[in-house]
Amino acid sequence: MALVTLKYVLENARKNKYAVGSFNFFGLENLRGIVKAASENKSPVIAMASTGAVKVMGEKVVVVAAEKLSEEYGVDIVLHLDHCKDDLEMLKRCVDNGFTSVMIDASAYDYEENVRQTRLAVEYASRTGCSVEGEIGHIGGVEDEIVVSECEALFTVPEDAARFVADTGVDALAVAVGTVHGFYKLPPKLDFDRIKKIHELTPVPLVLHGGTGVPDDDFRKAIPLGVLKINVGTELKVNGYFNVMKDFTPQVKNSDPRKVALKIVDKCSEIVTEKINVFGSADRL
Repeated sequence: MALVTLKYVLENARKNKYAVGSFNFFGLENLRGIVKAASENKSPVIAMASTGAVKVMGEKVVVVAAEKLSEEYGVDIVLHLDHCKDDLEMLKRCVDNGFTSVMIDASAYDYEENVRQTRLAVEYASRTGCSVEGEIGHIGGVEDEIVVSECEALFTVPEDAARFVADTGVDALAVAVGTVHGFYKLPPKLDFDRIKKIHELTPVPLVLHGGTGVPDDDFRKAIPLGVLKINVGTELKVNGYFNVMKDFTPQVKNSDPRKVALKIVDKCSEIVTEKINVFGSADRL
């Protein structure tokens, strides 16, 4: 088994009408839990490192870890760089070292600058066949150092999305349609009509960021409308890491960190398994 591109995985998802989960990892325990769940459920999976996580772990270490876990568990993995903003050099290093998918997020800029930066990423990534995800419209909430007011988040205009895809050549498009990063303060309200219109006008798979807290039925409704990649990060960070550390560490005799690490692996695997079943990607390998 190996690291595969986002384009390859999402083409299969399109043909068979399911979505692939894209899960943030922050260390080896999270990554192992994600890959373990994918293997046990025979599901494609996208393992997603934020720029902050890459700065801590290093591009080469992340790639080697993903490659070895792919071999160990016998499952293909898309290794994805999430929300790379204002650091094209990091994006290039990730491409050079073996990431199979990268996201360039220049959505905070005007249309022309967003296109310029995204095209640079597409041109560079094409050297290795690495897939590129772009974004148009602002997705609310907090993601690493990206902060967008929930009240001021701008939804994606379908016609702009179509033009953006044509102008950049991206393989997947993140759209702002009512989700936010982080836990929701109010129930999310996805604009399904907008998703449908964007899908009708664009040839590439759509990406839904802010998957933590979205009702399962909303996911199921969005998938036939063109959403083929769904990002889940906060749930893994909080429920799959912080809460495990808080609740389980006091119970561990002599505070054995290895036992806590195993609990993190199992909890992350449990969360990913739940999403795989909702997204319809189980038994697709």
